[in-house]
Amino acid sequence: MTKIMSRVRLSGRLAAIAASTALTAAIFVLPARADTDPKAVIANYADIALAKYGDSLASAKLLDQAVDALIAKPSADTLNAARAAWKAARQPYQQTEVYRFGNAIVDDWEGRVNSWPLDEGLIDYVDAGKYGAESDENPLYTANVIANTSIEINGQKVDTSNITPELLSKTLQEAGDIEANVATGYHAIEFLLWGQDLHGSGPGAGERPYTDYDTANCTGGHCDRRAQYLKAAADLLVSDLEEMVGNWKADGAAREALMQGEANAGLSTILTGMGSLSYGELAGERMKLGLLLHDPEEEHDCFSDNTHNSHLNDAIGIRDAYHGHYKRLDGTVMDGPSVSDLVKAADPAIDAELSAKLDATVEKMKAIKKRVEAGEAYDQQIGEGNAEGNATVQAAIDALIDQTKSIERAVSALKLDAIAFEGSDSLDSPDKVFQ
Repeated sequence: MTKIMSRVRLSGRLAAIAASTALTAAIFVLPARADTDPKAVIANYADIALAKYGDSLASAKLLDQAVDALIAKPSADTLNAARAAWKAARQPYQQTEVYRFGNAIVDDWEGRVNSWPLDEGLIDYVDAGKYGAESDENPLYTANVIANTSIEINGQKVDTSNITPELLSKTLQEAGDIEANVATGYHAIEFLLWGQDLHGSGPGAGERPYTDYDTANCTGGHCDRRAQYLKAAADLLVSDLEEMVGNWKADGAAREALMQGEANAGLSTILTGMGSLSYGELAGERMKLGLLLHDPEEEHDCFSDNTHNSHLNDAIGIRDAYHGHYKRLDGTVMDGPSVSDLVKAADPAIDAELSAKLDATVEKMKAIKKRVEAGEAYDQQIGEGNAEGNATVQAAIDALIDQTKSIERAVSALKLDAIAFEGSDSLDSPDKVFQ
């Protein structure tokens, strides 16, 4: 199978951990005023980043614990619990993605935790009939690290007998300088929990059996090494998120880069994140590309059929970045000085326009989710011949494009330098997609 590559990419218990962890942010609730200080807006944006990454870390720790339980006692129940923990962990993380564009520290780090799509044959067994046996672009397309104690990378033999976080992050991630070799992060874990989705645009997600981790009744072979890989990936996700939490603390590099810079530069960073995620990344690479190709492999959470939730939380994250708002996993609401306050003071009509469009986009994403809840997964909605499903997804894409135009107007209202948002061939030059 040839993939067209994109640019890379609770429970009460969870709430208790999120509330108690020493790594989460203090909450500052400040009134919105027409004369809001831009530096206060930037500080609130950084405080919310710390809280969001803190919640992401807390939920990743619960996922790590669920992985431990699965490995210790493989069963349908422990596998389903690990899958549920993975889905729960995606919610706060996806709401952080608006911080990626504009914040170089986040963008440089993001590929370690959320790269996609991936050539999963690097990691584990695949169905050759659906996946293919080789790729002209990737010599490691079916390397299957779990089944092999050594592999060859760029002509050099590499010992993979001990699967550790270091092996995944230092050796296998983007091995051979190929972006499709994704060995770490949420999507590697997703594949190990669900396996391939072999249903195409039909109903059903990945169906990996729990016995793939049962060394006494092993299916898929190498159950001990599969467990070793899953545990290494889960541990690494926790450590990567700990690093990003540190970057948003009071003396963290990401916070200092914003707070020590010019106020207008900080505001541009916020709006760059909103516009680039809205247009090039989400509307283009994550949605329009898959719709053009009618390709289920181009959905973001392709193994678990969780894409609708990831897209919805991205849209919520964009909206919340504008309003300086975040509802934490423990139910606490953070509200403070916002870009919306500044735009409202400069041009109330543009603020009202953008606020309405951000709400409209969230509603279009909820319409996708509603179809999922009625039994039609996202990969079915983008399938060829599904006119109603295609139209529902296209409506969300159109809303994202429309809100981006108003984000541009907000930039002008604040008299900031013009911002070049991320583009996408899927939107700007769709003919190239088929070349």
